[in-house]
Amino acid sequence: MSFDLWFLVLGGLLVVIALIASVVRHLPLTTTVLYLLVGLGLGAFGIGAIRLDPLRHAALLERVTELAVIVSLFTAGLKIRLPVHDPLWRLPFRLASLSMVVTVGLITLVGTWGLGLPLGAAVLLGAILAPTDPVLASEVQLAAAGDRNRLRFGLTGEAGLNDGTAFPFVMLGLGLLGAHEIGEWGWRWLAVDVVWAVAAGLGIGLVLGTLVGRLVLFLRKKHKEAFGLDDFLALGLIGLSYGAALLLHSYGFLAVFAAGLALRRIERKASPDEEDPGAAQENLRAMAAAGKEEEIATDPEKAPAYMAQAVLGFNEQVERIFEIGVVLLVGAMLSWRFLPGSALWFVPVLFLVIRPLAVLTGLAGARLPALDRGLMSWFGIRGIGSIYYLMYAIEHGLDPALAEPLTAVTLTTVAASILIHGISVTPLMKHYEKRLRKRGEAPAAT
Repeated sequence: MSFDLWFLVLGGLLVVIALIASVVRHLPLTTTVLYLLVGLGLGAFGIGAIRLDPLRHAALLERVTELAVIVSLFTAGLKIRLPVHDPLWRLPFRLASLSMVVTVGLITLVGTWGLGLPLGAAVLLGAILAPTDPVLASEVQLAAAGDRNRLRFGLTGEAGLNDGTAFPFVMLGLGLLGAHEIGEWGWRWLAVDVVWAVAAGLGIGLVLGTLVGRLVLFLRKKHKEAFGLDDFLALGLIGLSYGAALLLHSYGFLAVFAAGLALRRIERKASPDEEDPGAAQENLRAMAAAGKEEEIATDPEKAPAYMAQAVLGFNEQVERIFEIGVVLLVGAMLSWRFLPGSALWFVPVLFLVIRPLAVLTGLAGARLPALDRGLMSWFGIRGIGSIYYLMYAIEHGLDPALAEPLTAVTLTTVAASILIHGISVTPLMKHYEKRLRKRGEAPAAT
């Protein structure tokens, strides 16, 4: 498709979305489903305006999805206001560790016995499809600062963490296929790809997020400077943390998530504990709308909350733009070539067996209502992160003979997740909100 036609399609799509967004909220589907359908219409199943081969254009797709994931992970970190020592953090930690391992293991078994893949390729497939998506799962994520809902907090934290914790298994799969050095008996993989890369990624993000956030607030409070370009602050911190993590051979995904957490941590520490975070956000929005941005950006008490809110607002807009582009491309890449017959049984097994077993294992013994546990089992949404890991593997030595079947399974799984979860999320979450009210718990803030 020509460049001018791209402008026409994306411009028209954005205008249509802006006009119908309020209507879609009341329908049993999400806007993401609409993006996918538009992509299908523009791709091989439609008019054929977009001809994108994921195997030949893997380098481009890797970069586009990489940018989408790091922006969304930074945004996910900013949404979480609770300190790490809060007991609620046990949910995402268990989901992103134990449930992740179980998911990879079960997909590996299905891949070797059911799909006929070699062990390395099956492990790689498990790593590609294990992480849940922080972009496409926005409807079930935290809605406001201070939200302590177990379901939303667990899914938001899981999506933020497991895009990084899946990386060691990607490297293990590539190593078993001879495309990455894992050392004798896997010692290098364990020492470097697991221990060092995870710890360093989290540490780099926390340090840089804290240093940059404190520097900005110091300049604003003491010297009335460094305000007005919070979008640059967001992009700069993402670039710093991600670049530093990659240079030190650690996981940039974990670094940007941790940087978002660190920036929010500064705001939380500077705000009074008794203040309602949601009400504080509304007050800041009202003051900003009244043209008092400079006043609140440099106010010693309001500056931290304003900085966090401004950065989060900008990132959410960028995240939506990437979501539209990538999901549209996923729809356009689908063709009969990438719709294997095995998907008819593999996708149901993943959604209805593997994900629930992984969640039940990871949360064994946790005090969690059955409805919350069931929805966590269902909303294991696969999306942009899976596309990134697939393209990363293709660009880092995956045998073309294995790349095609893995691409077919991944694309169909992601498309099925967008459709099935996108159609089910609105009615299920409405039912969940009603149950919350009956239990006397607060529904999602809007």
